[in-house]
Amino acid sequence: MTKTPTTGQKIEQAFEKALDPFAAALKRATRPAEAAAAPAATPAGKPGLAVSPLAVPFPTIPPIGGGEIATARPRFYKHERDDLVVFRFARGTSCAGVFTRHKIGSAPVDWCKKHLGGAEGGKDVRALVVNAGCANAFTGKAGADAARRAASEVAKRFGCRQRDVMMASTGVIGVVLDEKKIIAKLPDIEAGLDADLHPSEQWARAGRGIMTTDTFPKGSYAEAEIEGYKVRIAGIAKGSGMIAPDMATMLAFIVTDADIHPNVLKALLGLHVRTTFNSVTVDGDTSTNDTALLFATGTSGAPRIGRVGDRRLKSFSAALDKVMLDLAHQLVRDGEGATKFVKVTVDGAASPASARKLAKSIADSPLVKTAIAGQDANWGRVVMAVGKTEEPVDRDRLAIRFGPHQAAVDGAPSPTYDEAKMTAYMKNPEIDITVDVGAGRASATVWTCDLTKGYIEINGDYRS
Repeated sequence: MTKTPTTGQKIEQAFEKALDPFAAALKRATRPAEAAAAPAATPAGKPGLAVSPLAVPFPTIPPIGGGEIATARPRFYKHERDDLVVFRFARGTSCAGVFTRHKIGSAPVDWCKKHLGGAEGGKDVRALVVNAGCANAFTGKAGADAARRAASEVAKRFGCRQRDVMMASTGVIGVVLDEKKIIAKLPDIEAGLDADLHPSEQWARAGRGIMTTDTFPKGSYAEAEIEGYKVRIAGIAKGSGMIAPDMATMLAFIVTDADIHPNVLKALLGLHVRTTFNSVTVDGDTSTNDTALLFATGTSGAPRIGRVGDRRLKSFSAALDKVMLDLAHQLVRDGEGATKFVKVTVDGAASPASARKLAKSIADSPLVKTAIAGQDANWGRVVMAVGKTEEPVDRDRLAIRFGPHQAAVDGAPSPTYDEAKMTAYMKNPEIDITVDVGAGRASATVWTCDLTKGYIEINGDYRS
């Protein structure tokens, strides 16, 4: 039963709304953490899709000061679901991002790159607006104008400049964003931002709100220390197809209450994106809208970090890497039609770049991926994927393992190869493939999934 607010509570709420959003955010951040409510069964994603067998539960996320989230349903999708997510941030929030290198980037990607790229870029970001159902990519000036108008209206309501509003979109390419749908839902968004909703539910709703063909919301949380102060890091991501290592690879939004300069955030993202978001692949295709944004609200009380090489960042950097890698793995676990989570490691490469190219060749190979789907340890297909790269490889030293089982050694079938054991191993939901190419000492790891009939079914009717 919903309790009617007392007169005192009504007065308190009125003051909260009148004050800067930062005050409201601080109030929520200092409340004792409640038990997180179970995520509501709000429909999300594409109707009729079964939840991935590799899905993981959404984490419990405590309050992160200076950041609030609300969702709404402007009906970019026909079916019943929220498809708009808005974050509101405290004054002085820092931001940095990495984006797709796709030659036909979307209007929201252009918007964020423009406003984060200047000398003052990312120094006072106040909002993030994300819609699902319309990518607003390949839409020319009309799409750019729509993104600008949406940002302008949000800025008016939040009392900031339009350049301080970040934008992101996901969905069908070639459809201009109808920003009027977003603007019409801003009153609902403001009410949601001021609602007394547990942070875990805010984050879970946001995770569902950005889904397209995803089958489960993806979230992660970690803690770190900066000079004795506890800082929190939470994030969500979306993506299950059109996922390939090319700077960001999906949509991901991470918020921390640490106080960190935008240039340092950018350096941290650049450091960790290579081995996390850029080391996963579902189908080898790169999206027009790939965006990863990192926000630092500065409300933890920890001292400000303004230099990239500051040793006080050690714990934070490790925690950020943990969150990013967790989200990256969840993208693969929700790969369209996936039934296997696959780790591909290449050792003995001539250089890190060579190792990475070799690992990606294996992970992207339709022949390798379909063999895994069929629970067939067809290591000959791995040999094919290695050799076609033209990277340095010593054929007579090449070795291949599936989990603990040796398939090939010294450029030939292993004398200890056991078909029964190998077949049993391939039935596991998680598969490790390790290849030593015998050309040096460098290594790289890429995560992928199998390729099943489900991928074809999902993408065959994507727009329906």
